Amino acid sequence: MKILDKYLLKTFLSTFLTVFVILFFIFILQSVWLFIAELAGKDLDLPMVLKFLMFAMPRIIPLVLPLSVLLASIMTFGNLAENYEFAAMKSAGISLQRAMKSLIVFISILSIIAFLFANNVIPYAEYKFINFRRNIAQLKPALAIAEGQFSNVGLYSIKVNKKSGVNGNTLTGITIHKKSPIGEGNKTVIKAKDGLLISSEQSNTLQMVLNDGYYYEDIIPKKYEDRSKFPFAKSSFKKYNINIDLSKLNKVDVNDVSVTNTNTMLNVSELNYTLDSLHKNMNTEIISFSENINQRIGIQRSPTLATPVKRTKTLSNDLLSMYPNDQKLTILSYASSNVDNNLLSITGTNTELLFKQKNINGHILAFYDKFVIAFACFLMFFIGAPLGAIIRKGGLGLPIVFAVLIFITFHFINTFGKRISQENGLSPLLGAWMSSLILSPLAILLTYRATNDIGLINMDIIMAPFQKLIQKIFPPPK
Repeated sequence: MKILDKYLLKTFLSTFLTVFVILFFIFILQSVWLFIAELAGKDLDLPMVLKFLMFAMPRIIPLVLPLSVLLASIMTFGNLAENYEFAAMKSAGISLQRAMKSLIVFISILSIIAFLFANNVIPYAEYKFINFRRNIAQLKPALAIAEGQFSNVGLYSIKVNKKSGVNGNTLTGITIHKKSPIGEGNKTVIKAKDGLLISSEQSNTLQMVLNDGYYYEDIIPKKYEDRSKFPFAKSSFKKYNINIDLSKLNKVDVNDVSVTNTNTMLNVSELNYTLDSLHKNMNTEIISFSENINQRIGIQRSPTLATPVKRTKTLSNDLLSMYPNDQKLTILSYASSNVDNNLLSITGTNTELLFKQKNINGHILAFYDKFVIAFACFLMFFIGAPLGAIIRKGGLGLPIVFAVLIFITFHFINTFGKRISQENGLSPLLGAWMSSLILSPLAILLTYRATNDIGLINMDIIMAPFQKLIQKIFPPPK
């Protein structure tokens, strides 16, 4: 039996490593395509590009690893069934479960490694990746600006004719368009003969010092009839400083929440600690808001009185009638303003609490994702191995079709569940495990059918009702 275990393990490992390398290379190319706008045209040297890709590689593992296990399982067991090696095993009394025993041990070890990788390596790589992109302008600020074309940097669109100096920090022929913060186009144009970029690794601000230039700004008159005259202001300067927020540099929104949130940079213990703090902070804010709103509407929290207070006067049902007519309007206006302010405060607090709840949901999803990748390896193996034994096809034809369809289904359900959970429409626990819960019955069904030598689809059961219906409509001649 040891010879059989070694043979199966060797066959599976060779297929798995080959598939993993090919898929990893494909997904790396996809990452390059996603970041091509960030890498191209910025004079990045090869070491910086390789460093950029190295930090992006670990985030690909959760996608590549389960798909590699699935495809390798289908191909390995499909080849064994196609070459009648399984038939020889079964004739010798070796069941499918026994043949899978050594591979189950390997998948168990692989799942543990996947969890440790997701818990330790990916958060560190994510931290380095995000900070590398953020600090690329601090290390080489000129990389954010390309020669001969306009580069968008926050509210500024900058064009330079030439860059020189050690790190390209000396600029010549500078044209800057400043966008309006309210979305009315470019109202300000700055032209300078030359300039210098100044930055520091300890600072979050990039300073641009401009020399010998002009400042143009369109003025919008208050009177509409004066706007057709297109008035503007013009001034000259010997030196002009512009401060640019570095968070606006190298701005590429990739996929989603991963770039803006920090939950992907935390391991399990850090996520537990952060979630505890987030829950306490949210509960404190809810209590503080409830006490504040109670005070604003006149409800005071007070200890229970030992003796009841006797009312000396009964209030009228129509309190407004107790005031003269000239004060009624003032009272109603004050009451309406008070209600509007309270509703505005409630709406604003509700929006803020909803945002905090989404942040908590994101951290919970990041917590469960580290366990989902480990279980996904198990799940894909118990889908792929019996499926390969049933379809009895190896190679790169039919197995790839089945693997892609199953993995797309898994990835779509996983993304769908996490999106709904992120928006607080579903429990984060259920959203993170939705794909595993839906595909687990498929793994059990395929394993059962492969163990009992039942095909993928029993066509007799499907065709039997149709055959009976045809016999009733067209009875055979007597």
